[in-house]
Amino acid sequence: MSEGILHRLRRALAPAAGDRESPSHDVRLIVGLGNPGSEYAANRHNVGFWLVNRLARRHGIELKTGGQTAVGSGAIGGREVSLAKPRTFVNNSGKAVRNLIDRLKLDGAQQLLVVWDDLDLPVGKLRLRSSGGSGGQKGPQSIIDATGSEAFPRIRIGIGRPSVGGEPSWDPEVIAGYVLSDPPPDERELLDQAVERAIEAVEAVLAEGIERAMAQYN
Repeated sequence: MSEGILHRLRRALAPAAGDRESPSHDVRLIVGLGNPGSEYAANRHNVGFWLVNRLARRHGIELKTGGQTAVGSGAIGGREVSLAKPRTFVNNSGKAVRNLIDRLKLDGAQQLLVVWDDLDLPVGKLRLRSSGGSGGQKGPQSIIDATGSEAFPRIRIGIGRPSVGGEPSWDPEVIAGYVLSDPPPDERELLDQAVERAIEAVEAVLAEGIERAMAQYN
């Protein structure tokens, strides 16, 4: 068989670029952002915690609190992963995440998947990305600062932006009051549905890789 025919045969048998999963997306740690304490549990800012709690229950993973995190390990989709909730407040999540990366002997931030709430997405909207900046949010920025990398997958769950006088507000006090409050029942229902879809997206990332999950859930 000629070299030219062999070359064409190898190319035909090789997986397409879109079918290959980058080693940099070998997720081993799923972190949800939120504030610790029962008084914050139902706040909009805690949707990351909601996801980790439900994902843990769904797969029989026990979260144990110790030091700066509540963390548990188990199998999801046949893969061994850890689920974690930093016990620091959202804006200081980075140090806890950095400590977990070291403790679990991960290869770096690229093996994270982080879930947080997003003011600039409509209530209940999901956005799954393989990397990127913090979008001006202090929690994700603290993780970027602590790990020295933006190259980690993330799921953002839209909580919408508060409005004043019918106009979207960027006032820090208004925003703080909004994210640290419980959504009304109609919004809570949308957020609960979004968290369930986000759980499915996490499972898809683990089973099929980030690119295919993005195509399905964005």
